[in-house]
Amino acid sequence: MPYSHHSHSGQFCKHASGTLEDVVLEAIKQGFEVYGLTEHVPRYRTADLYPEEQGHSLEDLAAQFCGFLEEAHRLKSKYAGRIALLVGLETESITPVDLDRLAELLGQHAGRIEYVVGSVHHVNEIPIDFDLATFERSLNSFAVEKSENAGHLRMEAFLCSYFDAQYELLRRFHPEVVGHFDLCRLYNPGLQFGDYPHALDKLKRNVKYAISYGALFEFNAAALRKGWNAAYPGEDVVKIILENNGNFALSDDSHGPHAVGLNYGPMAAYLRGVGISELWMLEHSENVNAGGRHMLPRKVEVSWWEHPFWARDTIVVEDRIS
Repeated sequence: MPYSHHSHSGQFCKHASGTLEDVVLEAIKQGFEVYGLTEHVPRYRTADLYPEEQGHSLEDLAAQFCGFLEEAHRLKSKYAGRIALLVGLETESITPVDLDRLAELLGQHAGRIEYVVGSVHHVNEIPIDFDLATFERSLNSFAVEKSENAGHLRMEAFLCSYFDAQYELLRRFHPEVVGHFDLCRLYNPGLQFGDYPHALDKLKRNVKYAISYGALFEFNAAALRKGWNAAYPGEDVVKIILENNGNFALSDDSHGPHAVGLNYGPMAAYLRGVGISELWMLEHSENVNAGGRHMLPRKVEVSWWEHPFWARDTIVVEDRIS
């Protein structure tokens, strides 16, 4: 389906490439009908800057985000007849400061920030998706008693911390889209949450809470370019969401024009394989949602896999859709 709710550009994200307009033009070229522009919010402590951001002040990053909003709305107007652009943001949740400042940011730009992709990228204030060494540093920051199952206990503590941070984000801001729900197992794609009962309980709590206020869970194609054979979330999480009548949207999580729509073909195959018969998208509404923003989900009223958009890829999969 020609929709994406989550993207980045090198113009406003130091680890991406290309301009925001290049991203939009590529989305138009590929036939996307709706495309979400969602740069990261600025970070608020120098200790949290990524290597590519060194040399940039916190004020620079704040100004960069404001520049993103200006450019995104300019493009939204310029290309209104060719594509529907949604202007949002992707969250950070490193310390309580990030959430407090996010509240300020949403208030300051009310109406211009149309929706929120709620994502967690840090555990114990350490990035979990930067590289394997940094992920392991985050994992090993959890102290557990020495025993034969110390590794298992450490992983469970790590997962519980991740899902607690995610829950606080959901609770405070009611993001319209839950970003890469299971990013916590990026470097352990075979990990099964059922092996970690305390973490599984928190995962289920988060799923039920997000559904209660109307959030969409994104199928995020970035997992495929990071070595997974599936999109985020994995099949065990998809099953829990479906069992609780949750709804899904699509995201490419592109980091430049080269990644617009990347792996949408394999992602579609994955969706068919796990039995996804419905997809949803965000659209503007006169009514407000749980977060106080004028954006609500709408079911795509077609058999999504029959849309001509998918004709560019040959998709042969086991079909579990009943």
